[in-house]
Amino acid sequence: MAVQAHPKTGTIPTDKYHGLQANDLIRMYRLMYCSRRLDDREIQLKRQHKIYFQISGAGHEAVLVAAGHVLRPSHDWFFAYYRDRALCLSLGLTPREMLLEAVGAKEGPSSGGHQMPSHWGKPELNIVTRSSTAGMQWLQAVGAAEASMYFARHPQAIDQAQQAPLGKSVRHSSDEIIYVSGGDGMTSQGEFFEALNAACLNRLPVLFLVEDNGYAISVPVEAQTAGASISRLVRDYPGLQVEECDGTDPLVSYEVLRRAAEYCRARKGPALVHAHLTRPYSHSLSDDEKLYKTPEEREQEAHRDPIPKFGLFLVREGILDEQELERLEAEVDREILEATDFALAAELPPEKSILQWVYSPDVDPSSPRFESEPKYAGEPKTMLEMIPATLADEMERDARILVFGEDVADCSREGDLSQLKGKGGVFKATAGLQRRFGSDRVFNTPLAEAAIAGRAIGMAVRGLKPVAEIQFFDYIWPAMMQIRDELIVTRWRSAGHFKAPAVIRAAIGGYLTGGGPYHSQSGEVIFTHLPGLRVVMPSTALELCGLLRTAIRCDDPVLFLEHKHLYRQPYNRSPYPGPDFTIPFGQARVVREGADVSVITYGALVHRAEVAAAELQHEGIALEILDLRSLSPYDWEAIVRTVTKTNRVIVAYEDMRSWGYGAEIAARIADELFEDLDAPVRRVAAMDSFCAYQPQLEEKILPQSRDIVSVARELAAF
Repeated sequence: MAVQAHPKTGTIPTDKYHGLQANDLIRMYRLMYCSRRLDDREIQLKRQHKIYFQISGAGHEAVLVAAGHVLRPSHDWFFAYYRDRALCLSLGLTPREMLLEAVGAKEGPSSGGHQMPSHWGKPELNIVTRSSTAGMQWLQAVGAAEASMYFARHPQAIDQAQQAPLGKSVRHSSDEIIYVSGGDGMTSQGEFFEALNAACLNRLPVLFLVEDNGYAISVPVEAQTAGASISRLVRDYPGLQVEECDGTDPLVSYEVLRRAAEYCRARKGPALVHAHLTRPYSHSLSDDEKLYKTPEEREQEAHRDPIPKFGLFLVREGILDEQELERLEAEVDREILEATDFALAAELPPEKSILQWVYSPDVDPSSPRFESEPKYAGEPKTMLEMIPATLADEMERDARILVFGEDVADCSREGDLSQLKGKGGVFKATAGLQRRFGSDRVFNTPLAEAAIAGRAIGMAVRGLKPVAEIQFFDYIWPAMMQIRDELIVTRWRSAGHFKAPAVIRAAIGGYLTGGGPYHSQSGEVIFTHLPGLRVVMPSTALELCGLLRTAIRCDDPVLFLEHKHLYRQPYNRSPYPGPDFTIPFGQARVVREGADVSVITYGALVHRAEVAAAELQHEGIALEILDLRSLSPYDWEAIVRTVTKTNRVIVAYEDMRSWGYGAEIAARIADELFEDLDAPVRRVAAMDSFCAYQPQLEEKILPQSRDIVSVARELAAF
């Protein structure tokens, strides 16, 4: 860069640059220039087919180095997005580390070759692993801030989190704040507004930085955001400090961000900084901005480019002369060249890393560690009564556990509890927990399933153990992006540096008589299809207790499915088996021994299979019933044993027959146990429709005992 100007002489007043010294300004420029040149080098490498993806932070450098000077690495927490290269350099990531990620090297600090470059993450700096989904980070930052406030009031939880796997990454400071950023386009996601709502409700120390470069890929801001200004839309959020700045000016940005950070550190609530930027490069190398930006617009953007603007400022202010500036730039270029050579020669990840970090390497919930004998006490409890009893014991044991969701508290207005019986969930599954453990640990959330899941992820990343409730499985779908692209991928995409072992409870299933299509859904197969997620569904109160405790003590995310029809049934009750009773995942239970036909099932169909077995016994047909209990992982060895014993098998499941969970079990049996079969594998399942409100239709749609009886007769006669 050539700057035709002469340096000024004289002493610089200490307050001239908002308290920043000359060395601070020089460092800012160095980081800005380094960020831009790294973008340029990656673009060159992509065109040479030496890396495989590139997305730049060009035009965003000024506000990001300002943020890096305001915020504190390894103290504050960072949910940065893919244009935050300059921030991450400011915090301590190096050009070498960034280029290792670009080539997908084994030693890449963010992902070890599992995730695309520019998706920053480094636990030593509190930079949390990043996905590619737009806008999911807002809610996770809110959950992380909730962890900050919780740790301040419950130091025992910090101690327990530090003793857990990855505990070395658990840290807390009394005045830490949570930084989260995204482009203006990411504010169009519902998660953004859910995050603002939760942050303001709880006065959380979250600093939202909206990096508005005028475009969401090719969509201009006026077509993306009402009034073309996100800060205008959110100014009236109670307790939210809103600032706006020219994000291409690092000094103006520094002062605005400093005020916002001070507001958050003082625990006054969240702050939002709306920075107006430029994007001199296309969205990514897969995009061509010439297709939607006029030459005039691109020329105007070039005049706002923060790199030449700030370089010229430093020379005009006499902080650097032209030769010093050029020497600084040459030094950065040499560093990037050396880092490039190092990265291109780096070792690539081995094939064995493909399955590494899908699940926890530290805790195997299928291991003998979770085998135990019940120590019964008290009167028999229903499944519904077993839930709060189990949660209460675990909450006594582990201060990290928080229980939250829609309606789970006894009463949000804690002062009214003395006058009220309290709710404790629509099914009363969490009744009494708020009274016993307080509103810090058991609380209601807004009716926003994505927020429930996203906040749980942020808490779990910080070391807490959230047990979140989705009131009905039928309404889990708004949370699907958080579950599929965030919760279950956190460990794998970060090469094991981060984890999110949250438990999500959900009431599932039909046979309700009047539940209809929106309170009777199954669909567990959609979640058993997801690597990284454990999925369990108990059919008795005893199993609920043991499996729920294993889920909480597990180090992986768990979807814990509770069949609504089974909640209050008298036939599946059990005395409480004690505070340490656990059942390993992946171990099926033989409900009934038989020699003629095997029924492999789970959930509400276990009892229906028992009813069918009692009827068939009179005909001389002995059913063997296997309750899987754990759907992912599932007990293949137990399936092999029962199939090779009876040589005839029914797979019974409540979801729709086509593409359902049982289809995978049936296919594997046919694939691996074909020679042991004396008859075709048969499936008993729901019709390929929705669950109807009218009881006679519901009965016809869902699988019944008589269906099992009919198919078992056919198999026995085959």
